[in-house]
Amino acid sequence: MRVLILGADGYLGWPTAMHFAARGHEVVAVDNYLRRTLALQTRSEPLMANPDLEQRIEIFREVTGHKIAFRVGDCADYPFLQSVFRESRPEVVIHYAEQPSAPYSMRGYPEAALTLRNNLMTTLNVVWALHQETPDCHLIKLGTMGEYGTPQIEIEEGWIEIEHKGRKDRFLFPRQAGSLYHTTKIMDTDLLWFYVRMWKIRVTDLMQGPVYGLSTPEADRDDRLAPNFHYDDLFGTVVNRFLVQAAAGVPLTVYGRGGQTRGYLNLLDTLQCVELAATHPVRNRELRILNQFTECFTINELAGLVQQAGRALGLKVEIQHLENPRQEAEEHFYQPAHSGLMELGLQPHYMSAGVIQDMLERVLRYQNEIDQAKIYPRVCW
Repeated sequence: MRVLILGADGYLGWPTAMHFAARGHEVVAVDNYLRRTLALQTRSEPLMANPDLEQRIEIFREVTGHKIAFRVGDCADYPFLQSVFRESRPEVVIHYAEQPSAPYSMRGYPEAALTLRNNLMTTLNVVWALHQETPDCHLIKLGTMGEYGTPQIEIEEGWIEIEHKGRKDRFLFPRQAGSLYHTTKIMDTDLLWFYVRMWKIRVTDLMQGPVYGLSTPEADRDDRLAPNFHYDDLFGTVVNRFLVQAAAGVPLTVYGRGGQTRGYLNLLDTLQCVELAATHPVRNRELRILNQFTECFTINELAGLVQQAGRALGLKVEIQHLENPRQEAEEHFYQPAHSGLMELGLQPHYMSAGVIQDMLERVLRYQNEIDQAKIYPRVCW
């Protein structure tokens, strides 16, 4: 297939580009280095230095023999994005090109405005470029499980059937985001559903949980091909933060009571899920929503897994509960459905003590690079 990957320099975008190229697909990678720029501006650089996209692509070609084409530019710039669609003629477009941080979106007005402008304009531009240039292209959009919030009912897979006063209809499952970033994802879903109905485009919206992992078959060929590993409070995930804290001898910072529950998945499973969506396209005028995670954990359970892995490596790992800097339920009901990707053939990689230990061993190689100032909350809302 001809595959266009937007946001290809990101934690998910780069492994995805390598994954599809290594399987013989014709890949075009696009990025404007927004995440790198924001990380630099906020002192949130990753633990391991990563070559830029052009350098990564050249290293990948030297190591594997596979080619990836690339364009550096802003997907929020419609003429640029339209030209990319016109030149590459994608059959599948994978849309990661958004500001990815909930805390960053809540940092202040400039960050809120950037998040809204970048995320919504990029999605609008993708839909218009697809409609104008490649109307049969299948759009795979990265959403987030955070769109749903933590309702007191079971979370269905994107849709819910409602009976009201003797009549029934099918609606998007109600959303209640906990940050402006997650709100833009809700607006993305609504925007996609509107254009699916108006223009008969075909879209898969992947409601993804937090991802962990550094290892993929392609990245393991050369350390310079590794995905980005942020551990700060803005762009780092809780798993990354706990791993770095364990390596640095800093107590694991659990926000509040630690009962916050989310659905997690291994980076390897993200690649599986995106490939399964691409190789099982939907029909025209269809918005398929898939909840993309493999298992649920509380923050306390994650801290316990990291503590166990650290002790197995001879580290003294303590757990510390901090006052929660976020407005969120610290103990709640959480039961989301996630059968769609399993039915397509997903073979999960579960979060075992061994997986956590392997990640921690890798982090320990960069122990001297850890900046402890980055692992405490800097944004409250």
